[in-house]
Amino acid sequence: MDFFEHQDKARRNTKLLVVYFVLAVICIIASVYFVSLLIFSGAAANHPRRPPTEFAFWNSDIFFYSSMGTLAVIVFGSLYQISALSAGGSAVAESLGGRLVNPGATDAQERKLLNVVEEMSIASGVPMPKVYVLDGESGINAFAAGHTPSDAAVAVTRGGIEALSRDELQGVIAHEFSHILNGDMRLNLRLMGIIFGIICLATIGRVLLYTRGRKNPLPLLGLALIIIGALGVFFGRLIQAAVSRQREFLADASSVQFTRNPLGLSSALQKIGAIGSRLESAHAADACHLFFGNGMGSSFMGLFATHPPLEQRIRAIDPGWDGKLPRLADVPILREAPASRETFAGVSGLATSTRAEFAAPRPTVRAQNVLPSLGQPTPLHLRYAEELRESFPESVRAATRESLGSVALIYALLLSEDETLRATQLQELAKRTPAAIHDCIATLQEEVAPIAVRARLPLVNIALPALRNLRPEEFREFNRTLKWLIESDDQIGVFEFVLQKIIQGNLAAHFAPSRPPATQFYAMKPLVPDVEVLLSALARVSSAAPAEVAKAFAAGAPFARAGNQPLNLLAREQCGLAQIDTALNRVALAVPQIKKNLIEACVQVVGADGVVQEPEAELLRAIAETLDCPIPPFVQIE
Repeated sequence: MDFFEHQDKARRNTKLLVVYFVLAVICIIASVYFVSLLIFSGAAANHPRRPPTEFAFWNSDIFFYSSMGTLAVIVFGSLYQISALSAGGSAVAESLGGRLVNPGATDAQERKLLNVVEEMSIASGVPMPKVYVLDGESGINAFAAGHTPSDAAVAVTRGGIEALSRDELQGVIAHEFSHILNGDMRLNLRLMGIIFGIICLATIGRVLLYTRGRKNPLPLLGLALIIIGALGVFFGRLIQAAVSRQREFLADASSVQFTRNPLGLSSALQKIGAIGSRLESAHAADACHLFFGNGMGSSFMGLFATHPPLEQRIRAIDPGWDGKLPRLADVPILREAPASRETFAGVSGLATSTRAEFAAPRPTVRAQNVLPSLGQPTPLHLRYAEELRESFPESVRAATRESLGSVALIYALLLSEDETLRATQLQELAKRTPAAIHDCIATLQEEVAPIAVRARLPLVNIALPALRNLRPEEFREFNRTLKWLIESDDQIGVFEFVLQKIIQGNLAAHFAPSRPPATQFYAMKPLVPDVEVLLSALARVSSAAPAEVAKAFAAGAPFARAGNQPLNLLAREQCGLAQIDTALNRVALAVPQIKKNLIEACVQVVGADGVVQEPEAELLRAIAETLDCPIPPFVQIE
C-alpha cells in the first residue's frame, strides 16, 4: 500500500466513522425517547386535573422534542469540540497538560527528543512539528495530532523521554510519524469531536438533575440522561476501538521499515510492560485512540481496547522475543543524556559525511527512485538526515533554536550572491531589522553561503519551531521584510518561491488558525488548466531548449490522466511563479488520487532525461509539500 492508498483508506475510514456515528445517534435517540415517554406519560397520568389515559408506545410530540433536543445536543457538542480543535495538534497536546518544548532547550532529555524529531522530519520530508512534553505523566506514551502536517504536534510523556534510550525513542517517534504520513491525524481529531458530542448528554443530565420545582419531572429526566450518557460513552469507546486497533499494527510496521531497527521499538514496548502507559490527565479518555500505548486502564474483555495487546505488538515486530517483560526495577531512568550519540543501527556501508560533502553539489538522482519513496522514508533517508543535521556549523544550529536567530538565518539564506547587491540588501536590512538581527545576519551569511541548495530547505524546516515563537507583530514584520528581500533583485527564483511557500504554509495556520479546507475536487476535469501550469513550469525548469521542454512535457502529460482532455504546453509567461501559486492552491483541494496522478506526472516531466537536477528537485518538493504529500530527501539509491 503506497502513500496515496493510505490517504484514501483514511478517507474511507472517515466515512465509516460517520456510519458508526449515525448508528450511535439512532440508538441514543431511541433511548432518550423511550425514557422521556415513560417519565412524561407517568407525570401526565398522575396529574389530578387530567383524566387517565392508556399508555401508548408512540407519541409524536414526545418523539419530536426528544429527538430534536438529542440531535441538537450531540451536533452542537461535536461542532463545539471540532472548533476547539481547529488549532490542530497543539490544542490536543495542551488539553492533556503538554508543555511546548523550547527549540533552545538545554535539558538533556528534551534535547534528545528534539534531535530525534528533527531527524525524522528531515528524513520524511514532513514539516517540523511542534514538540510537547507531558510533564505530569510518569508512564511511557506519545502521540501525534493535527489536521495536516503543517499544524501537527508530537507529544511524549516525561516518563517516556526519561525511560527510553535514543534508539527506543527513535522507534516511538517513527511510529508517530507514520500516523502523520498515513493520514490518521485528521481522522483522529474528527473522532474526538464526535465522541465529545455523543457524551454531552451526560453533562446535560447533570444540569437537569439539580433543577428545582414541585412535581418537576426534569430531575428524573436528568438522571436518565446520565444513564443514557453512559450509553453514549459505550458507543464512543466502541468507535474509538474500531477505528484505532489495526492502525497501530500498521504504524509499528512502518516504524520498523523506517528505522530498520525492530529491537528499538520492541524494547520500548517491553518497557511499557514494566512501567505502564496510563495517562493521569482528565482528558485522556477523549484522546485514548491517539496514544502510542494504551493510555487507559484495562477494558471489559478487550472490547473497548484501542490498542492490540502488548505481547502481540512485540511479537509482530520481534518474532525472537522470549516473552519476558522487564521488571520495573530493571528499567533505568535517564536524567541526563549519554555522553556520546548512540550509533545508528539500521544502515551500513555509508561513509561519515563531512561539512564539505554537504556543501558540494549533490549527484543527480534517478527519477524512478522518487515516487516510491513518497511517504515511505527509508533508513538511508534517516541516516542522511542525521548526518546532514550534524554537518551544519554550530552557529547555524544555534540560530535555529532561537526565534530572532531563525529570522536572521532565513534572511541570510536569501542574500544575493552578487557582492554589490548583497551590500545594498544588508544596508536596507539594517534599517528594517533590530540591531541584534542585523548583526546575526552578518555573522551567519559566511556560514550559510557554502551550504548547497539541497541542504537549505531542511535547514528552513529545522528553524520552523523557533519561528513559531515569534510574537504576532514580529511575524508580520518578518513577513513584510521577507517579501521585500525576495523581490529586491527584481526576480523571484525557484528557491525563493519554495522558501516563501514553506514559511507561509507552515506558519499561517499557527498565527491565524482556521478550519482546514474541505476537499472540493473529485475529478481532474476542472483542474486541467492548473495541471498545465504546473507541468509546463517543471518542463521549462528542466531545460531551456524548446525541443527538450516539449519532450519533458510530453513525457509527463499522460500520467496526469486527464481523460479525453488534451494538455497543452504553456508559454513561459503563462506559467510563472504567480500562476504556479494559484494552481497549487487549487490542486491542494483535490482528492488523494488526483494528487497522486499529478505528482507522478511531475516526476515524469523532471525525469524525462533520467535524472533529477537541483532546480527541478526544489520545485517538485514545493509542489509535493503544498499538496501535503511529503517527499523525503533526494538521496541516490543504488
